[in-house]
Amino acid sequence: MINVSKIKKGIVLDHIEAGKAHILYRALKLDEVTDTVVIMQNISSTSMGKKDLIKIETDYDLDFTVLGLIAPYTTVNFIEEGERVKKIRMEMPEVVEGVLHCKNPRCITNSEREIPSHKFYLYDKDKKEYRCEYCDNLTTYGE
Repeated sequence: MINVSKIKKGIVLDHIEAGKAHILYRALKLDEVTDTVVIMQNISSTSMGKKDLIKIETDYDLDFTVLGLIAPYTTVNFIEEGERVKKIRMEMPEVVEGVLHCKNPRCITNSEREIPSHKFYLYDKDKKEYRCEYCDNLTTYGE
């Protein structure tokens, strides 16, 4: 069994789907954190079989939209003085703005530069699909 010490202050992202920690690390820009960040992959879990975990040993402004898109069932634990002070269970966001891009090449959002970041609406939770507000095309994060 691997033993990683408790953190005194920071954030623990737990119950990440196995294999997704490295994707989350890049998407949340954790490479920019100058304090300790620990990634653990394929940890045994009674509820999930295997899971990943990320410990961030500092205050960090998480992008909850990105977190919800990539790892919607992650548990976010906020730690102060070695104890959990707050726990949030992520869900897929109903509306996403500024993160997704429409994959329809004819969508106005891909040809008009003046359009500010547009919205996508959750269409199918199981498939993690979102619908473009302009052309109704479906997309998922990372496409």
